[in-house]
Amino acid sequence: MLPIFSGKLCQFLCVSRFPSILFLGIIYVAYVLVGGLIFWKLEGWYVLQQTDLLKEKRMELLENYPCVGQNGLRELAQMIKAASLSGLSPDSNDTADGFWKFTSSSVFAATVVTTIGYGNIIPMTTAGQIFCVLFALFGIPLNVVVLNRVGKYMLAIERNFCDFLEKKIDRGKCVRISIHSISFVSSAFLYFVVPMLLFKEYEGWSYAEAIYYCFITLSTVGFGDYVADRNPAIHYPEWYSCLIAAWIFFGLAWLALLINHSIDLLESVNVYMRGRQNAQTQVEESKEQPEKGLKGEET
Repeated sequence: MLPIFSGKLCQFLCVSRFPSILFLGIIYVAYVLVGGLIFWKLEGWYVLQQTDLLKEKRMELLENYPCVGQNGLRELAQMIKAASLSGLSPDSNDTADGFWKFTSSSVFAATVVTTIGYGNIIPMTTAGQIFCVLFALFGIPLNVVVLNRVGKYMLAIERNFCDFLEKKIDRGKCVRISIHSISFVSSAFLYFVVPMLLFKEYEGWSYAEAIYYCFITLSTVGFGDYVADRNPAIHYPEWYSCLIAAWIFFGLAWLALLINHSIDLLESVNVYMRGRQNAQTQVEESKEQPEKGLKGEET
């Protein structure tokens, strides 16, 4: 009875794909934990260093300006925080093109449906927060559909171009691989290198900060520590915001295409592993059948 039960249990686990799910789950958890360990080692000491430095500066500020006091310092910090949320520069009366005007509101709506969510501009009223929930509820699926269609259209153009060259040139496979490689390199240059140079010029960021912002934006992580076109002390050209919007839209479509390719690659690896596992079970079953036949003949 026990061998029959164990055989049915193994068959059930194979049908339910439990081994592959468990394997992917272990890889996922291990990847997250290793990433957390590395971030802890890279950033933990820096936070402690900055905390000690801020404590020293706070003591120096209270010593230099004793009339401010602890309560005054707290009120000053709250005022600076409220000013930054309203788009007001702490050291001037200029605003970053005015928060919650039509242009900035449209950019905020785009960050909502793309799930970037920088956090530098947020709805403060109850009505605005409720509308944000409803707007995102229908806007996020719409954005996913549109980006997938645009990404597939971009891929179709590339494939049609490859098919055209294959008819003209004998070595079709080499041409297809070359075109895909050139397309990837040129797209990476267009969506990462060119914006990096642009942000370094107009935002005053370093190359590392600019490329970091590009990836954080296009991957829709959107921490909000770096946001383009939002510095109150900088006067941007009129075409700057439109160019950033176009870059975000087509960059998201391109990166979504790469993510879909990565998903297909992982699924292919998963199917390959399942195929090997099924082949091993078939070999074991084929070995067991002659043994059972011999036992039957002996009886």
